[in-house]
Amino acid sequence: MTGGIIALVAALVAATALGLGWRWRAGRFRTARSGPSAAGSAQPTGAPGTPGTARPAGADVLTEDDLGRRLGRQATLVQFSTAFCAPCRPTRQILAQVADMADGVTHVEIDAAERMDLVRRLRINSTPTVLVLGSDGAIVKRAVGLPRKADVIAALGTAIESAAPAASAGGEK
Repeated sequence: MTGGIIALVAALVAATALGLGWRWRAGRFRTARSGPSAAGSAQPTGAPGTPGTARPAGADVLTEDDLGRRLGRQATLVQFSTAFCAPCRPTRQILAQVADMADGVTHVEIDAAERMDLVRRLRINSTPTVLVLGSDGAIVKRAVGLPRKADVIAALGTAIESAAPAASAGGEK
């Protein structure tokens, strides 16, 4: 009897700790992985209709063909949603507000159920998942769950800052 109570209390403590950890991480942006992509090899990229152009193996990059829209001049906020996702609506509103605040930033919402190819490739496990892309389509930051507006702005700032040195090093045409 005492052993069962101890096991029950231990299970409750473990479940509470896991729940608090999950809740703390929800909506927080983290740097995108630079490890192997789900495909495990180079993926096509570049301008739409440019066959044979490859991005580095392991790079998570989304193209205009992937999104069905143009990339933002400075950055793109991509939201993966589903019809039954309760936090997706407030996430959509936050991302739209932030995109409207910043020049050269676009917001793209993708229905995860309709784009299972991207869901698998990018390892989207739940909705909403928010990706912050640099001007080249590379994933700079990623968050799962409802993000705070301040966190979206900070992640967007990181994407724009990381694109600025690359743009100045490449020179203007």
